Amino acid sequence: MTDLQEGLIPNFDDEETDRKICFICSKGNLDMVYPALVMANAALGEGIETHIFFTFWGMDIIHDTTVDHLKFTILGNTASHMPQALGGMPGMTAVATHKMKKQMEDLEVPGVREFIELISDAGGKLWACKMSADMMHLTEDDLLEHVDGIITATEFIELSDGAQVIFT
Repeated sequence: MTDLQEGLIPNFDDEETDRKICFICSKGNLDMVYPALVMANAALGEGIETHIFFTFWGMDIIHDTTVDHLKFTILGNTASHMPQALGGMPGMTAVATHKMKKQMEDLEVPGVREFIELISDAGGKLWACKMSADMMHLTEDDLLEHVDGIITATEFIELSDGAQVIFT
């Protein structure tokens, strides 16, 4: 392998790693949760310590009554490659959500609830934001059983020391 290739081609050997990665999920839309879940799962597969911090509307992702009802809307989402005028029409969010869920299913990507369970079972840590929980009047009993706890932003900053932090 040349020096140039060594910098471009990842090394997938089985060495132990002390890497740490943290994701911050602040949006509860269906299209906003999958990037964090997919990357967290990939990181765990590489032996990387992985944490996901859910805050603001991202709390819907770990709230037991909303996790199965996350939506995808084309309104304001220019990357959907659909005319924005369609986004405001009645029923379009339901259509877009159904289409996205079907595409994920066709790719054999688990649903959000199952994906969270898989990440937790693989050793990923899931944290709810205390301020957001307080704002929404949520307790640990309202959250998915796989959530490790409700922590403050300061506690998240402490546990993410030395980590790569990705805001999704």
